Amino acid sequence: MSLQLYIVIALALAFDFLNGIHDSSNIVATMISSRAFRPQSALALTAIAEVLGPFLFGVAVATTIGEEVAQSRALNLNVLIACLVGAIVWNLITWFFGIPSSSSHALIGGMLGAVLVGAGFGAIKLQGLVKVLIALITSPLIGFVIGFIFTRVIYFLVRGATPGINEFFKRGQFVTALGMAFSHGTNDAQKTMGIITLSLVIAGYLPEFRVPTWVVAVSAGAIGLGTALGGWRLIHTLGGRFYRIRPLHSFSTQLSSGFVILLASALGLPVSTSQVVSSAIIGVGSSESFAKVRWSVAEEIITAWFVTIPASAAVSAGVYWLVTVLKQ
Repeated sequence: MSLQLYIVIALALAFDFLNGIHDSSNIVATMISSRAFRPQSALALTAIAEVLGPFLFGVAVATTIGEEVAQSRALNLNVLIACLVGAIVWNLITWFFGIPSSSSHALIGGMLGAVLVGAGFGAIKLQGLVKVLIALITSPLIGFVIGFIFTRVIYFLVRGATPGINEFFKRGQFVTALGMAFSHGTNDAQKTMGIITLSLVIAGYLPEFRVPTWVVAVSAGAIGLGTALGGWRLIHTLGGRFYRIRPLHSFSTQLSSGFVILLASALGLPVSTSQVVSSAIIGVGSSESFAKVRWSVAEEIITAWFVTIPASAAVSAGVYWLVTVLKQ
């Protein structure tokens, strides 16, 4: 393998690891805030489920990222290096400031910026790009609606129940949290698989786009390790700044988020766990009262969503230009 290929794989795994740290908050914030699990237990349980997820639910998302967004024949490894650096830099900025932005948006933005500068507009597969953008844009809206509906249904089903029902929602989170962790590992780890496999195709080590088992293993391991270490700044943001999270809120958020993300994974659609979970939290709270939610926090997060793609695209384009200049 060439040095460039090793660099791409290392950067992809670094992005995957940071994605695990960045998105661990999305999985465990509500279960910690509702006091269903202790922080370390929640993170350990989630990390194990995320490692297993990609082995159980296929690689449809990896195929979308690696094969349907850009023409592999028009790319080189420097484009992927710039793409990953752009995504990593933006993730570090948002992680430092405790902003639950989207790693998925950062990766797509990084890819767009690097491909446009390095290979031109003709290297973009518009149909695949539109498919990805539609998934990224509509998934938070769907998360809000599903969270709202699921919570209303749950309240209807438990009407007249005693306060002891809270114990059911606490214990039930073992299942819903596992489901959400499986779905996150399935969707997010596959984005890294797609980039690594694409780099192997570009470098000539694979004749066609087919995800090797070792790529699945290292990608799942990297995101699981990142999750185990946790992202405490973001756990605070998602777990406490919207409204007071009770066991029913946590249960409903995990149930609705896991449902949306797993369905998207089965369809090969990359979605943002940050966006789906954040919007589901808002949907769950809104089902009780729109006044219950601290909308100022939601506005901060929505602003970050719109900024992420152009910001990471600009960084990756600058990195590609810098790499090109240094090679001359």
